[in-house]
Amino acid sequence: MKKTIAATGLGLALLATMAPTAQAAADPSVVVTSKGAVRGSVGQQVRSFQGIPYAEAARFAAPRPATSWTGVRDATRPGAVCAQPAGYPIGKPSTDEDCLNLNVTTPVGKRGKLPVIVWIHGGSMMFGMGDLYGPDRLAAGGAVVVSMNYRLGVAGFLTHPSLKESGGLALDDQRQALRWVGENIAAFGGDAGNVTIMGQSGGGFAVCGHLASPASAGLFHRAIVQSAPCGIPGNASRTPAVARAESKEVIEKVGCADASDVAGCLREVPMDRLLKAYGTAREPRPVSGTPALPLPVDEALRTGRFNRVPVLYGVNHDEENGMILGLELATGKPLPAADYRPAIEQAYGKRAGAVLKRYPLGASAGRTLARVKTDSTWSAPTLDTARTLSRWTSTRMFEFAERKTPWYAGYPKPSFPAAAQHMAELPYLFDLALFDKLSPRQAALGDRLIGAWIRFAATGDPNGGGERTWPRLRDDRGQAGWHVQSLTSGAWKRADFVTDHGYRFWSGN
Repeated sequence: MKKTIAATGLGLALLATMAPTAQAAADPSVVVTSKGAVRGSVGQQVRSFQGIPYAEAARFAAPRPATSWTGVRDATRPGAVCAQPAGYPIGKPSTDEDCLNLNVTTPVGKRGKLPVIVWIHGGSMMFGMGDLYGPDRLAAGGAVVVSMNYRLGVAGFLTHPSLKESGGLALDDQRQALRWVGENIAAFGGDAGNVTIMGQSGGGFAVCGHLASPASAGLFHRAIVQSAPCGIPGNASRTPAVARAESKEVIEKVGCADASDVAGCLREVPMDRLLKAYGTAREPRPVSGTPALPLPVDEALRTGRFNRVPVLYGVNHDEENGMILGLELATGKPLPAADYRPAIEQAYGKRAGAVLKRYPLGASAGRTLARVKTDSTWSAPTLDTARTLSRWTSTRMFEFAERKTPWYAGYPKPSFPAAAQHMAELPYLFDLALFDKLSPRQAALGDRLIGAWIRFAATGDPNGGGERTWPRLRDDRGQAGWHVQSLTSGAWKRADFVTDHGYRFWSGN
């Protein structure tokens, strides 16, 4: 009798262990990960799994692998949003610190090992969450798409000598998510040996951080950078001295500067107080001079000491339109013509006279100012960075230049067309409720962009799909080799980028 009871107990234990695997084999909504089984949702085109824990972390400490669970975990809803202040519609106010979760979307009916695209959301590394960006169309095109939440702002970047693991926790979290992908993505139909990291704005700067990080080597095989000119010193990383100076005021505001145990004090401060002290004016970046990021990002790219994978690198034709029109929405009126010259003088100092001569005031002060800032802050530095990358690795550059793009849903129409403003390409790649619904013409361009992005993720080359040839950027051939592909609803072709954006005026070469 005892032997029978023991055998029965052992059998039940084995069944309990095997049940999720057997269930997964019969049910496409269930996938078994290294930490336990998850149940997602299955649609006509994609399967979706949301809110899967990929790591755990105490405040200001590096992430650790997530704890295992028993049974089948519900993965039909997004996970917690990482701590962030109120501010922009691309984010969601939160004080949650247990937020290291990710989402996986995989196409229905596709077989074999699919390329994997890991999306790192933007938001100035201060705001945002992965589930905001609906990946169904991107995944249905033939890729497994992963997005994640990672620590932002004060939680990810506050720096002090007593916080031994702080200063680059956003990249540490993302790196842990990439390790999770390597361990688990095959169960979702993805190829762990063909992972593309992709990010826009703050997420694009994060991608550059991984390019420059020895700790990220081997975790990805291609990179897509959108609207993130990483080659300017200080744009993609901070030196330890700068990072500590930026954090000093915050630590003083919360009353921990003179504590005998500064780290302990900071770990006890309520997150809402830390968020308030940190504010929203700064754009944090990971700290260099660490084992994970030994060199500033710009120096790593310039000297070739980075992870040399194929790179797709791009910028929008009218980046600053969004910033100027955002101010217009905030004030309720367009920028007055009388404010144009003072704005230029404040931004460009001794060079203001030359700038005003090169960019005389047009019919719209806001539109003219946006053009100046686009060329100086985005266009020229992006070509500089792409040229730098091309000296060491396969690099293709694009400019998203569509003129009639969706405007923000529910907002008053702007005083001048937003055109290819900052973020304008995103509703073509993702389903984003932030923007008006795509027209049929816009949706067709979205399909073309998705096709090119997936071809790049699959092979490192975006060419194909009946589009015109998109050559690599070759800096060793001078200006003749600076090919920038103009992406519009018309035929894709080489942009007259150097002339259009006053490249020589801003770069000096």
